[in-house]
Amino acid sequence: MIRKHASAHWEGTIKGGKGTISTESGALKSQPYGFNTRFEDEPGSNPEELIGAAHASCFSMALSLQLEQAGVSDVVIDTKAEISLDKEGDGFVVKKSALTSTVKGTGDEEAVRKAAEGAKVGCPISKLLNCEITLDLTIN
Repeated sequence: MIRKHASAHWEGTIKGGKGTISTESGALKSQPYGFNTRFEDEPGSNPEELIGAAHASCFSMALSLQLEQAGVSDVVIDTKAEISLDKEGDGFVVKKSALTSTVKGTGDEEAVRKAAEGAKVGCPISKLLNCEITLDLTIN
């Protein structure tokens, strides 16, 4: 079993408070987040972009494995995940992760499409998310 850790620190009220996010690896160290970074586009991080980064990177790694197994070589993958945070009742809910991926490689285009669909449903972060996951794929 592999275990990875991240932590969050928060002080204050929901709107007036502030917090920091850190990862065990040090990739994030006391990265600021708060109401203003989540809902008002102020500089800093937010949970949705962290989920998006996790989903885009996990999908890209899973896709690289699927492409290797399909015999596609010279692979370059660029993926973006757009996380939708929707108002629901008195709160919010993440209902969608929209992946947009561009793949460049040498091999069969249908194999790339099949690999991308397999990675979309098979990567560990896709399995974690209980939301609609879409994929817009461009093959160069």
